[in-house]
Amino acid sequence: MNELTKDELKNINAGGFSFGIGIAIGAGLIFIIGLIDGYVRPLACN
Repeated sequence: MNELTKDELKNINAGGFSFGIGIAIGAGLIFIIGLIDGYVRPLACN
């Protein structure tokens, strides 16, 4: 096994960027579904 240099360690990507994009898209979809549901089926506040 070879030891990695500091420059090589800095270039390692763990996939966090694509995971964050997936979370943001999911949150956006849930928000849009909530808006549509609130417009189509408004409920009175208790």
